[in-house]
Order: sequence, then structure tokens, then C-alpha cells
Amino acid sequence: MEKVDEVRFSREARNFLKNADPKLRNQIKEGIEGIKIIPSKGDIKPMRGYDDGRMRLRIGKYRVIYRYERNTLLVLFIIDIGSRGDIYK
Repeated sequence: MEKVDEVRFSREARNFLKNADPKLRNQIKEGIEGIKIIPSKGDIKPMRGYDDGRMRLRIGKYRVIYRYERNTLLVLFIIDIGSRGDIYK
């Protein structure tokens, strides 16, 4: 089992979490904890149409779009967070 060394958030993802209600924020943070370990836990699927290794994590009607980046550290980069209807646009 491999663990992520660092988690980074895009500006969009950080703003979504900042403005989300506390219950949703906690659900999303719990979901992110599940993808900090490889192999990841949760409803995860690779995203089609991207060649940078993007994945999506389903948390109810919300989606967390992320990818792993590796240089000397293993970094989990949260690209975006949003509702299912808006996130893929």
C-alpha cells in the first residue's frame, strides 16, 4: 500500500470546499482521505478524453476530479469539485 505525501487543491476546488456547507465539506474530506492511499477506496472511475490520468470520485451527487503526480513525492492534485450536472462542463 502506498500513501500520498502531499495533497494540493486547485483554486476552484478550494473555493468549493470553502463555500460548501459543513456536512458536505466533511463528506468530501472523508472521500479524499480514501484516495490518499493507493489502491484507493470509493466509487472511482478514470475519466475519458484526458491523457493526464484524471480520475473522478463520486460522493453522492458530487464529483471530485483528481490525478496523482509523481516527482520525488507522490502528490494528490484535486483539480475540481462540483455537482454532477456542472462538473463535466
